[in-house]
Amino acid sequence: MRTLSLAALLASTASGAVLAQTLTIGVRAGPASMDPHFTATGVQAEAVKHVFDTLVKSGDDLSLEPGLAESWKAVDNTTWEFKLRKGVKFHDGSDFTAEDVKFSIERIPNVTGPNPTTVYVRRVKEIQIPGPLTLVIKTDGPAPTLPNDFIRLFVVSHTAAKDFSTKDTAGEGFNSGKATVGTGPYKFVSWTPKEEMVLARFDGYWGGKEPWEKVIRKEIPNDAGRVAQLKAGQLDLIARVPAADVPTLEKDSKLKVVKADSVYLFNVEFDFREKPAMVSAKDGSPLPKNPFLDPKVREAFDLAIDRETLAEIAMEGMGKPASQLVTETIFGFNKSLKVTKSDPKKAKALLAEAGYPNGFKVTFSYTNDRLAGDGAVGATIAQMLASIGIDAQANGAPGAVFFPAKQRGDYGLAMSGWGTLTGEANYTLAGLMHTNTPATKMGGFNVRGWSNPALDKLIDDAAVEMDVAKRKALLEEANAIVAKERPSLPIASLVTAWAMQKSKVTIVPRADEDTLAMNVKPAK
Repeated sequence: MRTLSLAALLASTASGAVLAQTLTIGVRAGPASMDPHFTATGVQAEAVKHVFDTLVKSGDDLSLEPGLAESWKAVDNTTWEFKLRKGVKFHDGSDFTAEDVKFSIERIPNVTGPNPTTVYVRRVKEIQIPGPLTLVIKTDGPAPTLPNDFIRLFVVSHTAAKDFSTKDTAGEGFNSGKATVGTGPYKFVSWTPKEEMVLARFDGYWGGKEPWEKVIRKEIPNDAGRVAQLKAGQLDLIARVPAADVPTLEKDSKLKVVKADSVYLFNVEFDFREKPAMVSAKDGSPLPKNPFLDPKVREAFDLAIDRETLAEIAMEGMGKPASQLVTETIFGFNKSLKVTKSDPKKAKALLAEAGYPNGFKVTFSYTNDRLAGDGAVGATIAQMLASIGIDAQANGAPGAVFFPAKQRGDYGLAMSGWGTLTGEANYTLAGLMHTNTPATKMGGFNVRGWSNPALDKLIDDAAVEMDVAKRKALLEEANAIVAKERPSLPIASLVTAWAMQKSKVTIVPRADEDTLAMNVKPAK
């Protein structure tokens, strides 16, 4: 009996040691593909960062840090030189070289899907490889923010991915694991769409061995379900804790809650095309013209939205009213811009002046599973618009449905979350506010017909201005034009929260809300 009891104890202890090496995370949403070049959404990048490294890393506060490139410098106005890290191995044991970076850059246009990742390499004109660990990038003009763009340049193995680099072959190659060979801290094991991603520690990682032998990222879009599994001990950590649950979880002696300001914010976008999608008179008949082309209508919508109420009630205190499309920590934020104060009475008067005394009908579309509170914020905005006579039909949709539809131009009025993940306002302004110009790859996310030549010039000038102070001034002026013209209405930035088993893990929060196993450490 003593022998059997000792054996059972040892087996139990060994099992516990193994379990202690496994990290199980509950996330709200996961990747759309294991191909890191498929889409530019935040949840996609968050997932693939475990497997694939980038040339330049984004620190927890979004500052630039060495990644696969140990250093970089501007040789002249149109030339950047990157010195690559020595001794880096891919998960299959092959050596990382400049050839893999070149291949990855050239691969992106051939495989990118919704929310195109071409935005990160749009300035690249020519790639030179003077040596196996030296990369020279020739740009299409002065490109001061190229290192910022490259924080989303995920590097794949040119040998593992060579047969899986067209839109027809990429998904099969990466989702099966055949091509999912990176240099990151974790190796790909398996991925079940909408369910879970399983990773194994890569002991040969150049940045040092991670504490977790195995990482399981479970997709649990239902907020209550995520919280319940955490409280039941089935998860070690959950991301994007619902605001309503934060106070309760903070009181649980077994759990710990960590909060941080985010660079993500909600913004409402108008359709400026001649015939906007899903906009009509209240009886369903066509309107003689697009009402959103009238600045008075856009101002009326702006004044109808009570941002303070949204932040405190709909977001349950986990938000901050916003005045522009970037948060205050982002380079180019304009401190002089004030948050719009709600004024429904003035909003009604403006609608009447614009020729819509009784309002009109519009379908208001928004994500309901991407960022904390997005569904509640969208539904509440629809109610606020109703208070000024707008028949706003709430249309909450999962991100997997919303983003492809938005990029197709299916929405006349939409709200989604956007984060300036590169740390510089030009990323947001160039993608959302610039006239859609395929030749220069500017305005890649602007599919609604918005165009302002004066704003375009400021964005273009900022994109090539190497002087930091001058570039900052250009970006601040661009943000001022956006605030005045109201092509989009910034609503509120997010405060995000993580909850975890206090005895097992702790986390270092990131401003981009990424929940990375690399930021999760065993509790001391």
